[in-house]
Amino acid sequence: MESLQEQQDRQDLRRQRSAVGVLASLILIVILLYVGRLFFITLVTSVLLAFILEPLVGAFMRLKVPRGGASFLACSVMLVSLYLAGLGAWSQTVGFLEALPTYTQRITDLVDSATVRLEAIERAARELLVPQRVRDAEQAARKAREEAEEARRANAKRRRPVVDPPMPLPEEPAVQEVRIRPEKSAFVNAVYGYLRGFYDVLLMASFVPFLVYFFLSWRDHFRRSVMNLVEGEKRDMIQRAWEGMANVARAYVVGNFLLGLMLSAVSALFFWFVNIPYWQVMGPLSGFLSLIPYLGLPLAILPPVIAALPVYSGWPPYLVIGTVVALLHMIALNLLYPKLVGGRVHLNPLVVTVALMLWYLIWGGAGLVLAIPITAGMKAVFDSIPSLRGYGRLLGEGD
Repeated sequence: MESLQEQQDRQDLRRQRSAVGVLASLILIVILLYVGRLFFITLVTSVLLAFILEPLVGAFMRLKVPRGGASFLACSVMLVSLYLAGLGAWSQTVGFLEALPTYTQRITDLVDSATVRLEAIERAARELLVPQRVRDAEQAARKAREEAEEARRANAKRRRPVVDPPMPLPEEPAVQEVRIRPEKSAFVNAVYGYLRGFYDVLLMASFVPFLVYFFLSWRDHFRRSVMNLVEGEKRDMIQRAWEGMANVARAYVVGNFLLGLMLSAVSALFFWFVNIPYWQVMGPLSGFLSLIPYLGLPLAILPPVIAALPVYSGWPPYLVIGTVVALLHMIALNLLYPKLVGGRVHLNPLVVTVALMLWYLIWGGAGLVLAIPITAGMKAVFDSIPSLRGYGRLLGEGD
């Protein structure tokens, strides 16, 4: 029989192998997420859009429309809305580009004004801190250096020798021109790589409407198929995990979408009232940027402030705009967010910060948008599986 020490060593070895396996699996998953980021971003975005459109599908189904037809109608409404929003944004962008010289001149004037004020502050501080005799001595030394430099230049000009013009060089024999095909420059390669990435993004984005439609119309079939793969307690576990992930994703995505629409409407109305140009675009832009974690407030203030540059010259109007946008931001996050999103998304601030950093490194800007719903969905799955509930508590806010 094995001794107690040998059994303990064998258990330690199994634990070490298990930890190494888990670490290797995590590294492999991160590599796959990075390499296939366009695919996974498209897939997750389609799932989130399907959650947004699910209430609309339910409304059509209550009108006795089959699920396939209701899904088609919901996707059509989404595409028409995106087309109209894109058309309006394009018309506003064209107007902004036409008025760009005015904005450029206004920004130049503001920079010049700030520079003059800083120089005046510097002179005032120097007069307060540096004695008058020291300033007089520095001015006299500077004047002496300038006079010495002028004298040196004058002497050098008087002593400049007369040089005969150079003899013409003999003409070289004509050489037959040989055309060599130049290689692509680094700039051309960079532009080609950028356009190639843009083409890939457009290609993957073209799959989003089809994926959203299939997720909506085949939801019940896919759910039943997954449940039929397992039996007994595992089926109940997967059922709870599925429902928990769906509830969290729906609460977060739909709640934030409705909150963004409300902020966009109120912001656009305020921008129209204070005569900010392009308020039709600045309102939704400021409203949805306000929902970005940590960076939402400064990003929400920036668009209306830039748009108002040709309208207002003093600082008080900009302070009023920033104050109102900040007030809307605070009301939305402290009063409306708990009611719309509910108590189903409980992530502690440390996990939110780490998730934003991690998903940004893997997926870039899209990771900042998708980090919170992905992490909240993972927590919902962990909470539904008994063996993983410890990880769910680690991601949560605590008791």
